[in-house]
Amino acid sequence: MMNDTEITELLRTAKVVAVVGLSSNPMRPSFGVSRFLQRQGFRIIPVNPNETEVLGERAYSSVTAIPEAIDIVNIFRRPARVPEIVEEAIAKGARCVWMQEGVVNHDAARKAEAAGMPVVMDRCILKELARLLPY
Repeated sequence: MMNDTEITELLRTAKVVAVVGLSSNPMRPSFGVSRFLQRQGFRIIPVNPNETEVLGERAYSSVTAIPEAIDIVNIFRRPARVPEIVEEAIAKGARCVWMQEGVVNHDAARKAEAAGMPVVMDRCILKELARLLPY
């Protein structure tokens, strides 16, 4: 798992965040967190087969369907769904897998790390950004 120094460096250098489970419903945590990230200058790419566009960005059905490089795959899905998302993140060559608060899957985290992909688990990217890089 990444430590604070590594997370800070990731957040300073990352530009593109694929948000798996991003909903167009403004009441969902995925929407609020993604809107915050967007306002901080991150490019948000929604990954949700039930959406066509969220926050002004085209939505994709999977991580592997995204036609550009991804820095962080941010997961807002049930822990049981994480292994397939990690597989896609590895196949895509993402820099990091980030599992939001309440999303814990140790087997998937080990698989990502074995593939050389750092993991943040059970942490909110919004809270970590505000804590480590206050503006």
